[in-house]
Amino acid sequence: MGRTLIQNATIFDGTGKATTKGDLVVEGNRIASVGTTTVAQPNDITIDASGMFLMPGMVEGHAHLSFENVCATEDLITPSPETQVFTAARGAKALIEAGFTSAYGASEAKLKLAVAVRDEVNAGRLPGPRIRAGGLEISVTGAMGDESKLHNPRQSPSAIVDGVEEMRKTVRLHCREGIDNVKLDVSGDPFYPGTPGNTTPMTFEEVRVAVETAHAYGRKINAHTRSIEGSKHCVRAGVDGLFHCEYVDEELLDMMEEARDRIFVVPTVGLFAQIMAGEASAHGLSPEVGGYMNIPDLLENSFVTHTELRKRGIRHLIGGDYGFGWSPQGTQGRDLKSFVDFYGYTPAEALACATRNGGLAMGYGGELGTLAPGKLADLILVDGDPLADISILTGPEKVAFVMKDGVVQKIRPALARQASTPTLEAAE
Repeated sequence: MGRTLIQNATIFDGTGKATTKGDLVVEGNRIASVGTTTVAQPNDITIDASGMFLMPGMVEGHAHLSFENVCATEDLITPSPETQVFTAARGAKALIEAGFTSAYGASEAKLKLAVAVRDEVNAGRLPGPRIRAGGLEISVTGAMGDESKLHNPRQSPSAIVDGVEEMRKTVRLHCREGIDNVKLDVSGDPFYPGTPGNTTPMTFEEVRVAVETAHAYGRKINAHTRSIEGSKHCVRAGVDGLFHCEYVDEELLDMMEEARDRIFVVPTVGLFAQIMAGEASAHGLSPEVGGYMNIPDLLENSFVTHTELRKRGIRHLIGGDYGFGWSPQGTQGRDLKSFVDFYGYTPAEALACATRNGGLAMGYGGELGTLAPGKLADLILVDGDPLADISILTGPEKVAFVMKDGVVQKIRPALARQASTPTLEAAE
C-alpha cells in the first residue's frame, strides 16, 4: 500500500481537541500525519475533501451481526447456521458501509457465526469491520434464553448452564471455538415476563467463574445486566462490558465510578426508544404493548442512570440490539442523537463515545478510535458536519468514504473519479 493524502478536510480527531481544517496522510495501514498542509507526491492517491468531515471510524459497541429483521426468538432459532452465515455477512457489510470500522461483539444466533465472518473479513474475502466475535448468550435455567428448550449450539441462540462447573465448561467451549467476546445474561429482560429486567437469575459465583475463565484465555467478557444486583455482580467479578444498566442505586454508581478506567457501558437505548415512538407497531410491538412490558419505566431509569454515569466519567459506547425488524443494521448511528437527547452529551462527546471509547474497548493497544500519527488508519469522510447535525450519521447515506487498516472499503463515485485511481474506482 502506498500513500493516501486527504486534503482540505474538517478534522475531528477523537481526542477531545476542537476540529481543525487540514490534511491527513496515510502510509501503508497507519496514519503518518494529521492537520499539517501536505504537498502531494508522485503516485499519491489524493482526495480533495473540501466541505467534508474527517473522523475516526465508528465502533458498534454491542454487535449482533446475525440479527436481521428479527422480531421473536424463533427468528433466531429456525434458520439453519448455513443460512445465517449469509445474514451475518450482510450485517458486517451494512456496518462498514455506514462508517463502522469495528464491531464489539455481543452474541449471535449460532455459536460460530461471527467467528466465520470475522475470519473471512480478516482474509479480505468479505467486506466488513474489525470484529471481536461474540458467541451464544450464556444464561441459566428459567431465565431469558431458556424458553426454546433447544440448547444445541447449532440450533439455539443460548447456552443454558447451572452452577460454576457448567459455567466454566461453557466458557471454555466458547474460547475453544474462537470467540473473542463471551456474553452472560446476568439479569432479566422485559421480553421475558417470568424474569423481568429488575431480576437477577445468575449468581455472583457463576459470573465470577465465567470472568476468571474468559480472562485466563485472554478473552473479554460482557453481560446483559439491567438489575441493580446483577450489575453489582458484574463490577465485583471483573466483567469488561456492561450492556443496558438501567437500574442503579448509589452504591452501584459509586462502584462503577471506581471501576471507570476498567469497564465500558453500553446503554443500548435505541431498541426500546423506538418501540415507544411507535416504530415497531407494524411488528406487533406498539407503544401500548411497550407499556405492558414496563418499557416506559425502563427508559426513564435509563435516562437518569446514564446521565449520571456520563457526569461520573463512565466510558459509554454506542450501538446495541440493532437488527430487529424496526432497527436495521447500519442505522446504529441513531444512538448518537439519543446520547445527545437523553443523556446530555454534546455532539462532540457523543462522537467520542463512538470513536475513542469504542477503539479502547476493541483493544489493539489504543491504536484505534483517534486520528494521530502512528495510529491504525480506520477513518471515514462524511458529507456535512455531524457537530452541527448529529443525525446525519443515522445511516450510510452521508458516509462518502470509509478506510479500514489503510484499505479503502467504500468511496463515493465522484470522489473516486477526482482521485483518478483505478484502485479506488474498483472500491465504489
